[in-house]
Amino acid sequence: MTVVDDTYAGHVEPQTAARRTLPGATIIKMSVGPMDNNVYLVTCSATGETLLIDAANNPELLVELVGEYAPKLALIVTSHQHFDHWQALEAVAGATGAPTAVHQLDADPLPVKPDRFLANADTISVGELTFDVIHLRGHTPGSVALALRPTAERTATQLFTGDCLFPGGVGKTWEPGAFEELLGDVSTRLFDVYDDATAVYPGHGDDTTLGAERPHLQEWRERGW
Repeated sequence: MTVVDDTYAGHVEPQTAARRTLPGATIIKMSVGPMDNNVYLVTCSATGETLLIDAANNPELLVELVGEYAPKLALIVTSHQHFDHWQALEAVAGATGAPTAVHQLDADPLPVKPDRFLANADTISVGELTFDVIHLRGHTPGSVALALRPTAERTATQLFTGDCLFPGGVGKTWEPGAFEELLGDVSTRLFDVYDDATAVYPGHGDDTTLGAERPHLQEWRERGW
């Protein structure tokens, strides 16, 4: 598996990967499966320890990617319970021995028993990196986003939003009131907390920033999706 360096622009073609290098951290983004699911490897530059977000599909490619670029896999987080986000979870966890984590409300459909349940305001430490766990209700009961905290050198928050926030809107909802719940959580727990420079890495498709999306919040609210 080849990772393209120095060309990261927030977009990856299917079954390819690109690496973004930041002060103290690297982020590898890979697109897998027929639904263009994004897999993220976030590595602490000081220790080599890595967090994998969503072992979504193409298990052979993911095991190869982890073996080559993230041999110190510290934790696998599943952003939410939908099938397309964990089809490779059992294979990757089995091949690496890495522990797994998910919000308790979304744990039952997963093929492996989680080693850790995540809750809002929890923190995850991976080497010298610290991630804040943000529970976002509406797309699923237990969806979580992860915010990699900035440092003096890495001044922007890196926000991994699963299927809760994309360029152009929030994630899909089905139940009455769920859209309002999701938009409310996204508004108060993301947009009200983090600044416009915050980089957003969604569960499918291209990256964005909170600054690019913030002017459209009222538009989303009025259209109802």
